[in-house]
Amino acid sequence: MYALVDAVSFYASAEKVFDPTIRNKPVVVLTNNDGCICAVCPIARKLGIPKFKPYFQIKSFLEKHNVVIRSSNYELYADLSEKMMNVISRFCDNQHIYSIDESFLSFNNYACINDWHNYGQQIRKAVWKETRLPVGVGFGSTPTLAKAANHAAKKLSGFDGVAIADTHKKDILKRMSVEQVWGIGTRLGAKLNVLGVKSAFDLAKQNPKQMRKQFSVLVERTINELNGIKCLSWDEVKQAKKEIFSTRSFGQRLTDFNALKSALVFHAYIVAKKAREQQSLIKRISVFASSSPHDDDYYKNAVQVQFSSATDNTLYIASCVAEAVQKIYYPGVKFYRCGVGAIELDTNIYQPDLFAKDTNNIELMQCLDAINNRYGSGTLQLGSMKTEKFHMRREFMSPRFTSQWQDIPKIHC
Repeated sequence: MYALVDAVSFYASAEKVFDPTIRNKPVVVLTNNDGCICAVCPIARKLGIPKFKPYFQIKSFLEKHNVVIRSSNYELYADLSEKMMNVISRFCDNQHIYSIDESFLSFNNYACINDWHNYGQQIRKAVWKETRLPVGVGFGSTPTLAKAANHAAKKLSGFDGVAIADTHKKDILKRMSVEQVWGIGTRLGAKLNVLGVKSAFDLAKQNPKQMRKQFSVLVERTINELNGIKCLSWDEVKQAKKEIFSTRSFGQRLTDFNALKSALVFHAYIVAKKAREQQSLIKRISVFASSSPHDDDYYKNAVQVQFSSATDNTLYIASCVAEAVQKIYYPGVKFYRCGVGAIELDTNIYQPDLFAKDTNNIELMQCLDAINNRYGSGTLQLGSMKTEKFHMRREFMSPRFTSQWQDIPKIHC
């Protein structure tokens, strides 16, 4: 048996943990720089507030309905997520943390459990008691069915926060659109809709082999999983990313060339650091910047840089990015967003080119990482990384109750 435990509107629920005064009020959380709505609590959802709607477009509506607005408090969310996962881990013999608020569980040595519904309620009560976070629990004989059951537990009527796919599989799959099936998504769902596959139940009835020929092996495996045949598994060791990006929108628009260059060098620093962490070398990067898509004169430009030899040298990558800025910058543009992406990676075990210049400096990079790991991230930086101008705008920031001494809750007895 598998289970998926998922927090209900995690960001919005996390905001209510240390602030009981807003637990019965509609709450929404905004993305970086207070740009869009990224989390809507169940109370706010009843008002019809959509996710990923730009905040400025819905600001008056939120004020009219007295909706509590919060900026993303990533420090708080990360700490509460760790606490939640620790509680959940006690109820299984194998846990896979899928995202900041989702966790797959497997029960290889739990044959003695006869009432999975009651066991799911025990998990919910333990998480609520120790973290004050509401969660939904879905059980299934495959990870995909557990994911479907979790959807039912949280969003379909007739369930009380726990659902068991094997017991109510037909009902659950008929009430789920095909786009809501794990691994399908909007684009693939639209193609399936053309074929008359509207629901998860319709997908489960398809011939797996034929759907593999028409779409992919992923669709074949998903169909088998919906029919109780286990095909998907999580890796014991996290796989290295095939692409690494660092990007951010600015709290204030940038028009100065040097300011834009400093921001992009900062992102190059982050990308190189992440590449070394997963023991990858970078062969090609993409450097990009743009104004806001809501501006009348929208501007966007990108430059790709191919390295003669794969590298993880922060200094070399940053110098290449600095040169690329000259092709991206345009006078008068109010830059809103920029970033750097490593779009072609290689392992750190490779055959060097005899005729290409070796751009790596292994000893220096090891020294850089060792100092920053010991004394804190950012202790050593590049001289052109002037990051103080690029801090996110978080006007509705709640206190970092668990990660800042001055914000620790005070109890008066």
